Amino acid sequence: MPTMDDRAIEEYAAFACHLADLAGRTILPYFRVRLAVENKAGAGGYDPVTLADRGAERAIRDEIHRVHPGHGILGEEHGFTAGADGLTWIIDPIDGTRAFIIGQLHWGVLIALNDGVRPVIGVMHQPYTGETFVGSRLGAELRGRGPSSPLRVRQCRRLEDAIVCATDPAMFSGPGERDAFRQLASRARMRRYGGDCYSYCLLAAGFIDLVIESSLQPYDIQPVIPIIEAAGGIVTSWSGGPPYDGGQIIAAGDRELHKIALAMLAPAAR
Repeated sequence: MPTMDDRAIEEYAAFACHLADLAGRTILPYFRVRLAVENKAGAGGYDPVTLADRGAERAIRDEIHRVHPGHGILGEEHGFTAGADGLTWIIDPIDGTRAFIIGQLHWGVLIALNDGVRPVIGVMHQPYTGETFVGSRLGAELRGRGPSSPLRVRQCRRLEDAIVCATDPAMFSGPGERDAFRQLASRARMRRYGGDCYSYCLLAAGFIDLVIESSLQPYDIQPVIPIIEAAGGIVTSWSGGPPYDGGQIIAAGDRELHKIALAMLAPAAR
């Protein structure tokens, strides 16, 4: 597909922010209230979903169909709908549903636009705080209630100086994954858990140095890739390959630190 010009990137980024705002207005009435939670995983695990998740994705889909009927959609709750022109919207209506249902703030609306090869626009919107992280080749910024501010990763070349985040150690369930992560995290200055999409955005903002995760889906990671890359960071699989399909993910603010993480995680890469 031909490369989008800057004007198209700006217009699609504005539309992605509009979609995120629309989803946020759908979600907020359900936040910090008692609501039913369904377990999509059944008896074999726990994968919660609520009316807020499903309603927000439906609102996003309806608006995409109205404005860009030729575009495809891949969403966590309602699956894949093929488009006619090579562009696909990637949606996670509430990334961090576990945090959402217990009233924590580490959740957000994730939206990306994939050009048929890679995500070229990414948005993470936290409706309760009013923060929107936006990234594309035109740059990365945080938009809030005041003036927007540029996002920039920080330099951190040594693992011993790094802050490392992962949403849940239980996600490291593949052969050797937990040991590889434990060895890496044990050398870091600090480890924090439970951040979901928020951790990736804070990496882009220069507050976190590494996010190491596994068992991700495309809609978990594609929306944050343009944000991190435009802020100067790097996102790959544990083997150093493209991260677009999810699975094992390394996000780093510093490329030297990324090389260290790749070497330490290599025995468990697949």
